Formats: sequence, C-alpha cells, structure tokens
Amino acid sequence: MNGIDERYISLLTDFGFKRIFGTAPNKDLLINFLNSLFDGRKVIKDLKYSNSEHVGDIYTEHKAIFDVYCESVDGEKFIVEMQNASQKFFKDRSVYYSTFPIREQAPKGDTWDYQLNSVYTVALLNFDMKDETAFDKDEISHHVQLCDTVTKRVFYDKLEFIYVEVAKFNKTDSELVTLYDKWLYALKNLSTLTERPAALRDKIFDRLFQVAEIAKFTPVELKEYEDSLKIFRDLKNSLDTAEEKGRAEKSIEIACNLKSMGMSICDISKATGLSEEEIKAL
Repeated sequence: MNGIDERYISLLTDFGFKRIFGTAPNKDLLINFLNSLFDGRKVIKDLKYSNSEHVGDIYTEHKAIFDVYCESVDGEKFIVEMQNASQKFFKDRSVYYSTFPIREQAPKGDTWDYQLNSVYTVALLNFDMKDETAFDKDEISHHVQLCDTVTKRVFYDKLEFIYVEVAKFNKTDSELVTLYDKWLYALKNLSTLTERPAALRDKIFDRLFQVAEIAKFTPVELKEYEDSLKIFRDLKNSLDTAEEKGRAEKSIEIACNLKSMGMSICDISKATGLSEEEIKAL
C-alpha cells in the first residue's frame, strides 16, 4: 500500500505534468490539449519531443530547462511549462526561454537567409497574475504577440506567448462545454476525482485517466510521484502561509488607520476580522 489517498495523479506536480504531457507514448494528450488551446487557429497533426535542457552561449553558463519541449511536423517549436508559484521576473524568464528555440534554428555555416519557424511558449500558471495590468482580468488565457502600438496589428506572427491562469478556472463539471474547458478542469481537479465526470468521457480522456491512475504505477514511478507530490504540497503550504501572513498584515494596517480615525473597536473588528483584544493592543 502507498501513502497516497488519491486515485489519480495531480497534473500540477512536476511528475504528473511531465508524465501526461512530456512523454512520447502520451503525445496524443499534449496534441489534443494544444489544439484545444488554439481552438482551430492552428491544428497540430503530430509532435516530436526534443531535448528539454538547453545550455547558454559561450558568454554564459546559464541553462534553460523546459518542462516540455517539442516540435511539430511543420517545424514549429513549442515550449510548455507548468508554474505553481509567482515569480518576480516570470515574463522575463519566458521571453529568455523563447530565445533558445530561435537561436538553435541557425544552421552551421555562412549561408542563411534568417528565415525562422514559429516559436510558441505556453505557460500554465497555478496562480493569478494579479500584477499584470496588460491582461483582461476576466480572461483566463492570454495570447501575446509583437504588434504595432498604433495600429494594434500583429507585426510578427512567428513568436507567441500564451499564459493560461489555471488557478482562475472555476467551472464545475456540469458547466464544461468546450474541449478546452474540459482540459482546464482536468488540469486543476484530476487528483481530487474518485470517479470520472460525465463531461470527461470523451475518447481522449479515456487515455488520460488510464495513464493517470496511481494504482498502475511501478514502485519506481510511485516513489518518484510521492517525492514530487511532497515538493508540490510543501510549496503550496509555504505560499498559503505567506498569503495568510500578508492578509493579516494588511488587516492590521487597515485597523490602525480606522483606529486613528476614531472608529469604535467593535466596528473595526467587524471590518477587519481582528479580535477586539488584537485591536486594543495596536
């Protein structure tokens, strides 16, 4: 018996994400997900996986290690990343990552006309990009391209960054309509399911649930998943603690302001959630 209560793996863990989307035997799952993301604007017929570790140039030893790196039959490059925690320079990192599949297209030798194949960086984010003022707050998926600032027309359509705020997706299984909805639901909720919802009985999800069932893991796979799950849970607990601390500090700041304005202790308590004893001690 293992110490895991869930029936299916979490796709938010490093192991779960790479098992489902980063292995050649399961590439049909990645193709289906990406096609649901592009929603007909692009149709990927086949993919081949590439080396996910890239070493920097002669001036630096910095590496870029992608969660998933693959190429379509048309030569298009796809970087697919799962990010569980906000990072101060995350946009910089995603732009930096995109330079590797761009530069590797340069052939050895002197003759080259600089024609490039398209590069797509897909970042699945298990947090809200609250500080990103450029995005529509009501949207979950954000497609970013180089455009002219006056005409707003796309200047270069071979470089695209797609940010998906998985954490903001809150539809229930009865509200799932599109294939993309179903994938986002699975990404966020797979490990909490004991049975398959009716909405996830498409053929592609037969494959997903088959490869995601923990009972079918080998002892080695189970150990790797347990280690990955522990890292994911430790990170989540740390983030939750930090967020709770941040809320408490904000409540104290508000309480101090209200107290200086002469508001009653009782009303301040109702407004901030702090106890009367805590407010009196401020």
